[in-house]
Amino acid sequence: MEGAVASTGDATRRLRAAMSPCALCPRLCGARRLDGQRGVCGADGTLRIARAALHYWEEPPISGEEGSGAIFFSHCSLKCRFCQNGSISAGGFGKAISEDRLWHIMLELQAQGANNINLVTATHYAPQAADAVRRARAEGLRIPIVYNTSSYELPWVVDELAGVVDVWLPDDKYASADLARRLSRAGDYPSLALAAIERMVASVEARGGRLVDERGIMRRGVIVRHLVLPGHVADSLRVLDGLWARFGNRIDVSVMNQYTPQCGPEGLPDAPELGRALSDEEYELVLDHADDLGFENMWWQQGGTVSESFVPAFDMTGVDAPATAASPARETGDAPVADGDEGGR
Repeated sequence: MEGAVASTGDATRRLRAAMSPCALCPRLCGARRLDGQRGVCGADGTLRIARAALHYWEEPPISGEEGSGAIFFSHCSLKCRFCQNGSISAGGFGKAISEDRLWHIMLELQAQGANNINLVTATHYAPQAADAVRRARAEGLRIPIVYNTSSYELPWVVDELAGVVDVWLPDDKYASADLARRLSRAGDYPSLALAAIERMVASVEARGGRLVDERGIMRRGVIVRHLVLPGHVADSLRVLDGLWARFGNRIDVSVMNQYTPQCGPEGLPDAPELGRALSDEEYELVLDHADDLGFENMWWQQGGTVSESFVPAFDMTGVDAPATAASPARETGDAPVADGDEGGR
């Protein structure tokens, strides 16, 4: 553990140097965030979070029965027009906290029985997050660190976080640069996401590869998520093709159907299909393709996920003080299940 703490301290210094002018994400906006200027992500130098509580509806190796200790950071560099967490990613909802408070939160979540610390959309706060992990580990944090990311990352940032992160939970949203440009204002997303995931896989393999404990909780590994969008099955198939060709069974995959329309039934002017939910037929086509490719560790969702209740309550739970026994209520909706698990396809 001492070596891990030391390398984390080195990573913190290098990441902090890239924060102002900011070069932490592919936007390379150059904002002087430590002087109060906001980057493309919407964040300045002040750490902000919207929730820190046990979260029960991640993939089974992440949440298990006890829950994942999810810390939801405010702001985001990827401007997805359909984001179900838009109040914090685009709206910036959250509260400013100190870096000391962040590492205390990690220890509080461990004390509540969390299986891991789940850093949700943290890259624009990577220096503070890395330093908080270093300090929390020095004070007794022993559970894995999960990095929950859109994959709109720079490879060097992923490399710097390799000494911090145990489990990577990246998205692979698009194969089409045009679709990524229209829906997330990031035409470079497909190539950058695969490059980032490559570095994540390499970091896990350098430490011995995928590791799951006797309870089925992942201690080390990569689970790549893909959200199937209505009307875009063909792109989903291309995403899976790309993942299989590049990684095969070096990764787990999680194919999600929880797309929840954030606009009216008419959709968006240039994407009317986003006004409806994903159909069962569309989802089955994508799942069948993943099966046909040969993914061995695959997770999927069963009905009922399209609901506002599937989104956590961004109500400052756990921000100022540990969540009470009553506050981290289990969100309704279906967690992903595994190929072959009870209740599977």
